[in-house]
Amino acid sequence: MSDLPKSGLYRTTQAHPLAPDQIPSGRLVYVGKRGDDMFVVHPQQNVKNRWFWSEPTVPLTDASWGQTLKPLRAEGFYSLPETMDLDGGGRWIKNAIVQLGYDRTGAAILFIAERREGSEENSLFFSDRGVKIKDDLLARLTWAPILPVSADRDRTIH
Repeated sequence: MSDLPKSGLYRTTQAHPLAPDQIPSGRLVYVGKRGDDMFVVHPQQNVKNRWFWSEPTVPLTDASWGQTLKPLRAEGFYSLPETMDLDGGGRWIKNAIVQLGYDRTGAAILFIAERREGSEENSLFFSDRGVKIKDDLLARLTWAPILPVSADRDRTIH
């Protein structure tokens, strides 16, 4: 079992040998562990550019199939390693904060952080429409540790 992949996001390059209709080639999947058992599951719901997973899961016991999975970066916030010129005009500047997400095929999508002029909130906003990127840029993104806080947290500075 130590030859099985670690928990995380992957893109399938081959259909799952036991469930090819449920886990086909070219799909975003999550590999997880429940107790001593590994499983693979495809995304069920996307909320705020982030996938959520639920039953049914498929057992992951075949190490040779597990080795065909393409590991992907964690969804979350990153900074751009270089300026991006966009198709149809526009430009995202180097070190801009972006949110990384994926489509159902496991293609990486970036969503640019925006501050809304005239808003009372000192917040970043991310569109639900992004720009697909290639794997070479995906590998060069820099993690941006943005602290999640609950909406009811006391914001008084002491």
